[in-house]
Amino acid sequence: MTMFDKDVFTTGEVAKICNVAARTVSKWFDSGQLQGYRIPGSKDRRIPVASLMQFMKAHGIPLDGLMSGSTRVLICDMDDSVCEALSTVLKQETNYEVHTSSDLFSMGLECERFRPHVLLMDVNVPNFDSSKFMASIRCVDDLSAMRVIAMSGSLTDGQAASLERSGFDGTLRKPFTVRQVIDCIEAASAFV
Repeated sequence: MTMFDKDVFTTGEVAKICNVAARTVSKWFDSGQLQGYRIPGSKDRRIPVASLMQFMKAHGIPLDGLMSGSTRVLICDMDDSVCEALSTVLKQETNYEVHTSSDLFSMGLECERFRPHVLLMDVNVPNFDSSKFMASIRCVDDLSAMRVIAMSGSLTDGQAASLERSGFDGTLRKPFTVRQVIDCIEAASAFV
C-alpha cells in the first residue's frame, strides 16, 4: 500500500512524507499553513490528502514520498564507483528511492530537494568536523528528522563511538555487505 491509498494522514505520517519532525507539521497545522481538522474530543490532527498535496506543491516539497511511501536514501561518497555500486544494489534489493552525490555541496542541495529519510555519508573528508556537521543538520527543522549513517574504510571502534556521540545514527565500515547496509538503514529509519 502506498501513502497515496489513504484519504487523510496523521501528523506523524505527514512528517515522514515531508521528512521533517512531527513538531514541524504541528506548527504548520497550528499556524494555518497546512489545512486539516482535529479529532473531536482529542488534540490529534488529521490532514486530508488534497490539503497536503497543495501544501507540498506551494512549498516545493517533492511529492515522491506521497506517491511511493518508500524510504528515501541519499548516498554521498567522493568515489563515484561507490555511489554507483551502492545505488544499483539498493535499487535491486529494496524498494528504497535512492539518489547519489559525490561532493558535499551537491549533497546539501540534494538534502534540500530530495529530503532523504536516510543519508549514507563517507566521512573521510578533509577537515570534516562531525559535531559541527550534525549540529547544523539537527538545527534545521526540515532536516532534523533525517538519519545520518557514517561510512568509512578506516573506522576504528573509538572513531565509530565518537561519531555516534556526535549525533550520527549509525556507522558502516568499508568494505561492507549489502545486508549490513540494509540492516543499518532499517535500524536508523525505524525512528523516523
